[in-house]
Order: sequence, then C-alpha cells, then structure tokens
Amino acid sequence: MGEAVIYEVREHVGYVTLNRPEKKNAINNAMRREVQVALTDVKFNSDVWLCVLTGRGDVFCSGKDLLEKPLDDGTVMSYDELYLFLRGIYKPIVTALNGPCLAQGGGFALSSDIVIMSERACIGWPQVKRGISSQSGPSFLTHALPWTQAMGYLMRGKFISPEDALRFGIANEVVPHEKLMETAERWAREILENAPLAVHAIKEAARRGHDLGTEDRMYMSRDIANRVLLSEDAKEGILAFQEKRKPNWKAR
Repeated sequence: MGEAVIYEVREHVGYVTLNRPEKKNAINNAMRREVQVALTDVKFNSDVWLCVLTGRGDVFCSGKDLLEKPLDDGTVMSYDELYLFLRGIYKPIVTALNGPCLAQGGGFALSSDIVIMSERACIGWPQVKRGISSQSGPSFLTHALPWTQAMGYLMRGKFISPEDALRFGIANEVVPHEKLMETAERWAREILENAPLAVHAIKEAARRGHDLGTEDRMYMSRDIANRVLLSEDAKEGILAFQEKRKPNWKAR
C-alpha cells in the first residue's frame, strides 16, 4: 500500500486505516485509489473473512479533499462506484469511528455492517454549508433514519451525536475513545467465532434481497442457504455439534 491508507491482514481480518491525519483524513486521489485497492483485497482474498475500517488521528474522515481536483481517468472508482463496491463485499465490515465522520466518510459508515463510535465521534453531511449537495447523505441517511429526522440533519448540515446515532440505530455501540479498537476487535472476534461462509451468506442474502419483494427475497435467501449447506464448514459445524467441541472453520 501507499501512504494514504494502511492495510494489513491479521488472523483473517483485513484492517483498513485511513492515514492522512494531518489533513483530517480528507479523501484525495491517492486515498481513494488505495481504499479501492484495500477493499478489492478484502473482497477477493480468501484469507480475509472480515474487515475493520478506521482512521488515524482525531478525525475518521472529513470527506473529500476540496483542494484537490478529483481524478477521473477511469483508473480509480468514483465515490458512487466505491460505495456500491463496499456494499457488494459480502464479508462483515466493522467500522470504528475514531472521530468526526463527515460527508463521504458518512457514506462509508452507512455502507458498513457494524459501527462502533468513540464518544468523540459524530456523523454528518455539512455540504450545504459549502454551497454544495451530497450523494451519500440523501442516498443512505434517508433509508437509515425516519425521513423528517434525516432531512433535519441534512438540510441544516447538523451532526449526529454518538448518543443519537445509537438511539437511531445507525451505531451498534458507543464507547470511551481509548476503548474503541478494543471494542471493534471484540465484535470482530465474536463474528469470527461463526462459520465465515455462513456469515457471508447472511450478508449476501440481506444486501441482495433488500429491495426485493417478500417472495423473491425468501426464495433467493433459500438458494444462498442451500449453497452454504454443501460447504465443508457446514459438515464441520454439524459434526462439532455432535461431538460437543468447538468447530474448526476453513471457509470452504
């Protein structure tokens, strides 16, 4: 990886860390490219079963770097493509918000599966204060919150506090700042106790079925579940249950 993103894999977890703390982790061309490379490895690397996304410094992400002209030469995903790619990774994404999560950063958070917030964090889309509009705010926040609440934040450029994020259900847990990564890793370990292919199938069925009717959603979920039943891990899970031991997952 380059300098704008730190990416490493440890014990089946891909750690993606935004690394421009001196610029409040504003997303420039280098960071967007390196996030794309890291998330591509998360998606296709069979040794990665889960991803933890966080940032260095006092801010998770302040949005895109307004002082740099966006690169648009076809070699790096646009922001909308990046959000859709993130949502199409059928592996758990645990996002640990170490500080304010704004604009494009909010798009990352609302495209994740588990959100852990430091007590110093917040989520917001301040674009209207800069005379510009937003993509991820109208696209995602209005589906995560009741309409009037979402509009109240988006139209005023106000930030969602950790307490309100927890109350609205867009954060799973709010913790003291020094406990942030410890908590995110606890969630990761608890997820990894389960069969990775089964966990991935749960997410795939939920994401793909989100906008389908009930009947289509149920049939698709059954097809995905039947596929997992053929895996080695499904056989191992049943055998471990019979033998009253901890299963040894292989993601096969």
